[in-house]
Amino acid sequence: MIQSLLERKIEKQPAKIKFDGRILLLAEDADLVKRQFAGENIAWNPTIKLRDNISTDEITPAYICYYYDETLGDFPYLGLKCGDEFPVKRNSVKNGGFIASVAGKRRGKGSSREASPYAEMCAGIRVIIAENNERIYQQNAQNLGLFVTTNFDVIEKIKRGEEIELAEFTRGQDDITRQIVEHGGLFNFNLARLQGKVSIPAITTPARPMTLAEKILARHMVVDLSRDQVGVAAVKPDDAGFVRTDLRFSHEYVTPMAAIFFEQLVGADEPVNDPASILFFRDHLTFLDQVMPAERVKDGLLKLAYDLRDKQAAFARAKGIRLHGELSERPGSEGICHSVMLEKYVMPGGVVVGSDSHTPHSGALGAFAFGIGTTDVFNAWITKDVRVRVPESVKVVVRGKKPANITAKDIILEILRQPYVKNGDAVGKVIEYTGEAVMALSIDERATMTNMAAEIGGFTGIVATANADGTPDARAIEFLVSRRGMTRADAERACAGWVSDMDAQYAKVIEVDASKLRPMIALPGDPGNGIFVDELKSDVKIGIAYGGSCTAGKNEDMDMYAAVFAHALKQGKKIAEGVNCFIQFGSQETRAYAHRQGYIEIFEQVGAHIIEPSCGACINAGPGASKSESDVTISSQNRNFPGRSGPGQVYLASPYTVAASAIAGKIVEAEI
Repeated sequence: MIQSLLERKIEKQPAKIKFDGRILLLAEDADLVKRQFAGENIAWNPTIKLRDNISTDEITPAYICYYYDETLGDFPYLGLKCGDEFPVKRNSVKNGGFIASVAGKRRGKGSSREASPYAEMCAGIRVIIAENNERIYQQNAQNLGLFVTTNFDVIEKIKRGEEIELAEFTRGQDDITRQIVEHGGLFNFNLARLQGKVSIPAITTPARPMTLAEKILARHMVVDLSRDQVGVAAVKPDDAGFVRTDLRFSHEYVTPMAAIFFEQLVGADEPVNDPASILFFRDHLTFLDQVMPAERVKDGLLKLAYDLRDKQAAFARAKGIRLHGELSERPGSEGICHSVMLEKYVMPGGVVVGSDSHTPHSGALGAFAFGIGTTDVFNAWITKDVRVRVPESVKVVVRGKKPANITAKDIILEILRQPYVKNGDAVGKVIEYTGEAVMALSIDERATMTNMAAEIGGFTGIVATANADGTPDARAIEFLVSRRGMTRADAERACAGWVSDMDAQYAKVIEVDASKLRPMIALPGDPGNGIFVDELKSDVKIGIAYGGSCTAGKNEDMDMYAAVFAHALKQGKKIAEGVNCFIQFGSQETRAYAHRQGYIEIFEQVGAHIIEPSCGACINAGPGASKSESDVTISSQNRNFPGRSGPGQVYLASPYTVAASAIAGKIVEAEI
């Protein structure tokens, strides 16, 4: 494979580029957006309120991602909500002749789906302009060859037909990103890298106190790809390079597009690099046939979803890659990728990359785990490494002893509403959770917090597996012994030392007093809309209660649902009339645990619908998703962006609160 790539010709971008096309302002005013699609060119001025927090769910709603080719160009911004309207229709962007797209803060937040910038590119967009961009989204765009800038002066230059210096799109970027932009994308850059035509600046940072994340990155930093040299003495924020991965995984939403890129650009018969460290999952669309509207089935979208499954399975067979797939004896999957990765594969101090923004889930066991896009996935099959610009770390110290009815979900909802996080200052940074309240949590509960580093906008989330003095953490040892079957001695060796140095430097320290927390919910629209449940000004009646997802489908989550439901049964209560309650396991291991504990019988007796492992409702692809705008859901999942789980209103809460609300028929605290 490498020999064939060594012979490829590489062309770089010109030093100056002229863009011929219109400017699309993604504004809060739906009428302004529609006027642009009708042919009017709106002159930019700072008084126009641009849409902030445009998620990838809005750029390409989940069902659009069943497409994985140029057809995606028909659909960018189809889920964009402006006020109470959705002004973008199929082909609006492509037919409008737009070359640049302009938005506000935190553009591209949410899922790591590269389908979003790829859809923009296929619709004709070449320039992405925003006040700031989420890390994965921006990296995906640059990997594809899109130009990204936060300089709004570019708008007038494009409008006047001026040539723009390529340096405009590399200013402020690390040297590797600059070269990727200059080569027109990641694949061309990696070709040049394999051919020795680019230089990766050596990391010469001297020994220094390091955070846990920095320690892991230093150990995995690639020194020389051709000579297989890995590891440097130390790193500091903004050092840039490529890190050797221990594990690479993807699911059926992403694998097919990456496979197409691989077959087209590398060769259908070429092998991948170290297939034993690559994992595939069929976990996102397992129950789609049960919930897809009839009109979408008629339009062929269900067939497209099955094509994703089949393409992934065929590529796995051809390349010798382990696929955690569907069950043969009943509907469902072996497990959600994040759940299975933590249960079976991830080790402290490892580097894990996955095709999903919630890959930081595995940081609960002291791994540096982060989401990457399709092009990164496909390139990692070749090089086994991914580019990283060492991020700053934010230390979140959760002190005190939490009340019995407070969970990791309540803690993370409190963190999400902190001004530093709400303002977007934590975007792209490592979120390191520590403090006595965090270290008292189980690995399952820690995973809730590292998982939702994605909602913070963080690069990843991580929890140490060692105490301040380097001795192994008891909770981490317990997990490896009980869940992995490791000997205690092996578990201790694996966990020891993986902790930040005492005098490591942080961009910010956020402190939370767990003892003062009360049960929380996030109001519909964003996980950062957190309030205490007792601050609700009136009763919020619900029609759906969903307990599950990677965030809340773990063993300890099942303990919580079961505790509330068992208490209700003793009082002669069941799920409230008019409420559909769903409990979904994150993995078959958790299902087996629930069976051993007698929880399945409790769930059945109380009137809950039990669902096999899969992503499902969280991405509007399984039972528990809303069907109309009037539906009100309380959910233990991680996101409640508009349209993500159907057209209804979604409140986020802990497993305790979800279960208690299902019994009451309205949002209430649990009596624990």
